[in-house]
Amino acid sequence: MAIKTSDLNAKLFGKANKRRATTPAEAQHAVKENAQVIELSVAGQEMVSFKLERIAAQEIEKKTVVFSDNSREQSFLNEHALADILVTLKERGQQYPAVGRLNSDGKIEVLDGSRRRKSCILAQKDFLIYVADDITGEHAKFLSDVANAHKPLSLYEKGREMQAKLDSGAVSDQKGLAGLFQCSEALVSGALKAASLPLPLLQAYPNVTELGRPTIVKLHKLFNELAQDAQQDILDKCQQGGTFVWQRFDGMSEAKITKQVTVLLEGWIAELNQTVVNDVKKPVELVKGKVTYVRKGQSLALNLKKIDDSLAQEIIQFIESKVQ
Repeated sequence: MAIKTSDLNAKLFGKANKRRATTPAEAQHAVKENAQVIELSVAGQEMVSFKLERIAAQEIEKKTVVFSDNSREQSFLNEHALADILVTLKERGQQYPAVGRLNSDGKIEVLDGSRRRKSCILAQKDFLIYVADDITGEHAKFLSDVANAHKPLSLYEKGREMQAKLDSGAVSDQKGLAGLFQCSEALVSGALKAASLPLPLLQAYPNVTELGRPTIVKLHKLFNELAQDAQQDILDKCQQGGTFVWQRFDGMSEAKITKQVTVLLEGWIAELNQTVVNDVKKPVELVKGKVTYVRKGQSLALNLKKIDDSLAQEIIQFIESKVQ
């Protein structure tokens, strides 16, 4: 069930500060006041102390990284995908600190708050984060997964999680995934299709989280009907000029940009399909009613009709003698 960021923080910080808060409301209050030190019961087990750090806007990308096992695809985070928090952050700054740990490189690894991190980068605001130096990998994953609960993952991101379960052998089929993730098999199918699409194709859209299953299924079908070289041509077009496709549309709402991107992608695919149709050469009649051939590059395709077994064997032997 989706929960608000404020409720999420209250759930994460079961006890806070030296005041030893005993209720979620008290814990939430401590977080909102940016208490310098809080204590967090990680996964309902050990109490870990976190110290509040303020990272200058221009230092965020240098001093912090996002937890590598975070399910959220970071390349999807842009002004459209982050619109729900960017406006408030620009006006009032970051309301709730993120949560992280120090890694072996001395950087702060963001476990809860990758969206807030990116928003601070875009808005050029200081980044607030509670940092601990004794968080295990297992507990880091727990914090990251719980933090992602308040903002739905895209079909692509859900599909990656589902595919990982299939690859690990945790479940054997889509029915098992539907039970594990408590969703319909249709959603599982759509999510797996999304996860199989190359990133540049999805990055063409302004907000991948808002892409529905019908759009994903249609895009998957159209793209996978293309030959490999044609698929690469589409991906090259998506990355042309070093910008994403959605950035080529100015002054439009997110919904209109999404529609325009879909129209553009479908147009590119239709053009390539038409090119393939036009490149198909018509057979040349060699012997009327009996033999036609098609020559393409270094290939030669013969179509012979009304050929008995004896003649067929002679022709086969002749061809063998010429091409060996």
